Amino acid sequence: MPRLSAAIAAERENGFELTIKAKLGQNFLNDSAASLRIVEALGDISGTTVLEIGPGKGAITKLLASRAQRLIAVEFDSFLATQLQEDYAGNDRVQVVQQDILTADLTELAGAEKLAVVGNLPYYITSQILLHLFEHHAAVDRAVLMVQREVAERIAAEPGTRDYGLLTATTQLYARVDNLFTLPPTAFSPPPDVFSTVIRLKFDAYFARLGVNPSAFIDFLRQIFAQKRKTLANNLRFSGQHVEELSQAFSATNISPGIRAEALPLEAAARLFLALQTPPR
Repeated sequence: MPRLSAAIAAERENGFELTIKAKLGQNFLNDSAASLRIVEALGDISGTTVLEIGPGKGAITKLLASRAQRLIAVEFDSFLATQLQEDYAGNDRVQVVQQDILTADLTELAGAEKLAVVGNLPYYITSQILLHLFEHHAAVDRAVLMVQREVAERIAAEPGTRDYGLLTATTQLYARVDNLFTLPPTAFSPPPDVFSTVIRLKFDAYFARLGVNPSAFIDFLRQIFAQKRKTLANNLRFSGQHVEELSQAFSATNISPGIRAEALPLEAAARLFLALQTPPR
């Protein structure tokens, strides 16, 4: 493991403050009690490989390193990654990878095990990271993630509520969601403009029980949520579905064509999706 350059080492000794790159969403958690709560929310990790997304300055990393069987910390910022590699150079159970998490092959990193994932997600790519986790869902057991409070509310929303949407349905297709606790801006340095909520995802392939192909079903969800103010029938007609096929599918599933997607539970959406896959008689 290469050592830090003499220049960087000197800057650290002189109390050099890290440059905060706003475009990377770098708001570092500085609440030690919150860090501990996040790690404890993972449960027993003594026999588990843990993947940390965006460890930053390592507030959570140091707790994970002492508890996990193996820790893989993926940090996009090269300066921060180099610091962490230096800090854990003598720890064979900790691997620090300088990489964009969206390009990381989580299935390969997991190997024969299932990962426990933890991370303070950059707000501007939260959805992309979630979708990346779902793409590798078979390699993930659970995840404890910090996201913007409004995003957490959307993820955990119930059908029929204003917050229920495509992100909600997609997340709940792959995992059971619990909102754990919310932190104020003062828990971070620099403080963001929003509150942050810690959520826990227990990965559970619900699409298998629904009997749907996840990729095709998510495409269907995109169609019905394309314009939230429009009805199911209007959104599906706009996506290219034939009127006669729609009429037969709504009739077969006893779903009103006049409701909106936000009022449709996943189970009902799956029934409609499957009915539309059945050739008309």
